Amino acid sequence: MHQKQLVGEAAARLVENKMVVGLGSGSTVFYTLKKLGSLVSEGLHIQGVATSDKTAELAREFKIPLVNLGAVEHIDIAIDGADEMDPYFNLIKGGGGALLREKMIAKAAKRMVIIADSSKNVEKLGGFLLPVEIIPFGWEMTARHIQRLGGSSKLRLRSDNKPYVTDNKNYILDCNFNFITNPAQLEVSLNMIPGVVENGLFVDVPTDVITILNENVKMFQNLKN
Repeated sequence: MHQKQLVGEAAARLVENKMVVGLGSGSTVFYTLKKLGSLVSEGLHIQGVATSDKTAELAREFKIPLVNLGAVEHIDIAIDGADEMDPYFNLIKGGGGALLREKMIAKAAKRMVIIADSSKNVEKLGGFLLPVEIIPFGWEMTARHIQRLGGSSKLRLRSDNKPYVTDNKNYILDCNFNFITNPAQLEVSLNMIPGVVENGLFVDVPTDVITILNENVKMFQNLKN
C-alpha cells in the first residue's frame, strides 16, 4: 500500500456517523473517497460537500450522498490534500484548479484535516508554482499587477493550448515567487488585486495533518487552531 492510500484511508476513519464532510480534490483524496464509499455501503450515514465537479462525480460513483455548501450551517470535518506544506502548517493548494471552493469549504469546517504524502513536506513554500484564480476579463493586466509583487506568472493552459477554465469559469495563473518568506502577507496582497478571485496560499488553515514520517502514518495537531 503506497503513501497516498495510507494517509487517505486514515483520514476517512476520522469521519463519524451523521457528519457533514468536506470532500477535497486530488489523487490522495481519491483514496479517502473510496474508503468513505465503502463505509457508507456498510451503514455510515454522512453528507458530503464536494470541492470540485470532479470530486462530486467520484462521490456519486462511490455512492456518497452529496449536499450543497449553501444548504448546511457548517461542515463537521473537511479532508483535503496539499501541493506543498511547510513546518508551520502553511500550504500551497490549487494544482488541480479547485482552490477557491477548497478554501470556502475549509473556512466552513470545524475540523480541517490535510492529508499529504512525504513528498509534499517542505521547509519553505514556493517550489510548487502558486496558483491564483483570476477572472478572464483583462487577465493580462492582473498578471502585470502580480508581477509588481515580485512574482512571474504563466496562464494555465489545457492540452489543446486554450486557457484552462475552473469550475467557476475563471482562469488560473501559475505564479513563481521563488521561496515565499511571508505567506500570510502574500495571501492578503494577492487578494487585494482587482481581478484576483482567490489564491492557493492556505495560511495556518489545517487543524490536523496526516502525513508519513519515517515510513509510518502520523497525525499532527495544529495547536494554534
